[in-house]
Order: sequence, then C-alpha cells, then structure tokens
Amino acid sequence: MEVKLRELYQDRASEQDTLGILIIEKDKGHEAITDRNDVILLVIKEENSEPWFVKHYEFMDKKVAMHHVDEQLLHNWIITGNNRRFIDWLFNGKIIFDRNEYLAGIKHRLHDFPLEERRKKMTIELSKLVRRFEDGKALYQTNNYLDAFNHILHALHHKARLAVIESGFYPEVTVWNQIKNIDPEIYKLYTELITGEESLEKRMELLMLASEFAISQKLEVGSGHLIEVMNRRHEPWTIADLMAVTEIEDYKIDIELLIDYLVQKEIITVVAVETKGAGIYHRYYTVKN
Repeated sequence: MEVKLRELYQDRASEQDTLGILIIEKDKGHEAITDRNDVILLVIKEENSEPWFVKHYEFMDKKVAMHHVDEQLLHNWIITGNNRRFIDWLFNGKIIFDRNEYLAGIKHRLHDFPLEERRKKMTIELSKLVRRFEDGKALYQTNNYLDAFNHILHALHHKARLAVIESGFYPEVTVWNQIKNIDPEIYKLYTELITGEESLEKRMELLMLASEFAISQKLEVGSGHLIEVMNRRHEPWTIADLMAVTEIEDYKIDIELLIDYLVQKEIITVVAVETKGAGIYHRYYTVKN
C-alpha cells in the first residue's frame, strides 16, 4: 500500500507550487475523522485555480481521498475554525513532503499560537458566542426550548474555545478534554446542561444567567482585536467603515450584533451625527475612553 500511495503523491511533490503533503490514516473506532476513507492525503498548494478540490482513488480494497487546498483558504480555516476536520488533520497528520519546512512551521504555529492570531480568534469566538446566546435567549423567551437548547449548547462550545485560546492554546476538535483543566466551571455548566436531572426549561434558565455573566467577564479580552482595529484612528467609525476592514472579514457576519452588545456594555460609545433629515442621525462608533 505504501508504494501505491507514493505513486499518488510523488507527482504533486514535484510541482513547484506544492508547499507540503500530510498523510492521515483511518483510526479504528474513529472512521469519521477520515470521512470513512482509509487514507487522506492533504496537499497544500501555494495557489490553486480552485481553492479546494478532492479526488477519490481506490486500490487493494482501500479508499483514498486526496484533498488539494489553497494556502490562503487553509489559513482562513486555521483562524476561523470553520473546517475543524482540517485542523485535526494538521495536528495529527504525518508530514511526508515539506518544502522549506512549511508544514513544520504550520504545526509549530498551531502549538505556539502567536498572540496576534490568538487575539483575532478570541474576537471571532466572542462574536459567535454572542450570536448563539442572543438567538438562544430569544427562542427561550418564546418557549421554543429545544431550539433554544441547540443554540445555548453551541454558545457553550464557543465559550469553551474562548477560554482555551485565552490560556494560550489552540482549541482542538476535542475541546472539552482541553477545558476540563483549563476552566472546570465551563465544563461543569456543559455537563449540567447535558446530564442535569432538572427540567430542560430550568436547566436553560440557570445556564443563560451563568452564560450572560460569563460573556460580560470575557467581553474586554474577547473584543480586543476589534478594539485594537478601532483605536487605529481618532475619528469615529460607521458600520460600513468597519465592515470594509479586511482584518474584520472573518467575523464580519456578526459585527453588527457584536458592536451593539459592546455599546450596551459601555465598551463602545455611539456618536450621533446629523443628517439632512430633521431629527435623523447617523450612528458612528468609537471606543470609550
């Protein structure tokens, strides 16, 4: 099998735009990690006409999937966590080709997790946490408890990842194993939501109170990346100005809700600017001094 696999990836390794290749083999009992394939070959390209495409092969009763991924898209997944399967592959895959130690550098970055990337990822997780929490609260208030449960459960995941990042670690797929020692209180909230003996309504009520308090505690550190961006100029920002900032692209989808939440918590201040219409004002935003 090893010889056949080498035949598959050797041509890719010889291409100048190939930065590295990882191999991930199916682990018994954890077949979903490789999408039920026996082997994954992850080929990182400097630039692809298609940012991500997949080819399937079979030989000797084995199924192999070869993923070609653009470097820029991979970096986006690392920062946003939007494709956690690939993060798991990067953590646990074996390097079989590495041009100029590119993949070794990626693995080191994931383990070392530089402060600049950490700050941005914390704001991404905070924005997702606020979104899930607010949606869950709205559903709870209309007695849609099962739908509310789903959102609050996701909010807990974002809260757990935020705590892991704040401690200097990259949140892995098995984030609850990480959080046990990093923040036992969040782990306790999670287990109470899942296994508590009280009614779902009561568990949700207690959890939302705890969640709101926890979000307030994490707002300052979690919003650090956004605050840093806003502090780069003295003039107030319109929401359109903020949404046009490239660095905010990864959490732009939730930026309006996050801004409003930070206004409520008096971290950001609204500046009202007159329009031509009588009594109508533009809303501008600035960081509270």
